Amino acid sequence: MVVDDHRLLAEALASALKLRGHRVLAAAAPAAGAADLVIARAPEVCLLGTAAPAEPGAFDPVAKIKRERPQVAVVVLGPVPSPRGIAAAFAAGASGYVRHDERIEGVERAIMKARSGEAAVAPQLLQGAFGELLNPSAQPDDEAQRLLRMLTPREVEVLVRVADGEDTRLIAAGMGIAPSTARTHVQRVLMKLGVGSRLEAAALAARTGLLDRAGPLNPGSE
Repeated sequence: MVVDDHRLLAEALASALKLRGHRVLAAAAPAAGAADLVIARAPEVCLLGTAAPAEPGAFDPVAKIKRERPQVAVVVLGPVPSPRGIAAAFAAGASGYVRHDERIEGVERAIMKARSGEAAVAPQLLQGAFGELLNPSAQPDDEAQRLLRMLTPREVEVLVRVADGEDTRLIAAGMGIAPSTARTHVQRVLMKLGVGSRLEAAALAARTGLLDRAGPLNPGSE
């Protein structure tokens, strides 16, 4: 079963899994009713999407599913998480965590591992999660700083321009690059941030304070 806020993503992933021989019970989008939907259908494995693993209560649906249907293996599908996010997912009862930008082969491996009772998560993510559990940070993660480290200076500039509401043409003109190059930069920013749209990228940047950290635009930076 695939459940995600973005219906298009849920349906596309369900279709891809069906083509690989899996029986997908449903592909649904409701965020508030996700847990109830899974509980009602009781699939063997559920891929449960989350847009903000660092938000309080992000994994409450996982805990509810495991409480009502402990036999269901829940694999969280989300953006690049912090170790604390991974730890929170497993603490809620998740069987695994798969990044939104994972290839379908990786998603399928996660499903098979979860089905067999193994931890369905990349070793480096699991190692970071256990490290966080054993040696918790004295201070909360600086999400804005973490996101900035993922982006090149030029990608940061693109993100700032996206947040200012500039379209591809304006971004290209402001940075002195071709529109096709601007589109490529925008797609890379969305992928690195683990979001599906420019609006989501702008909201994430505003919520974490990333725009304040980015400083003034520096056109032409590499």
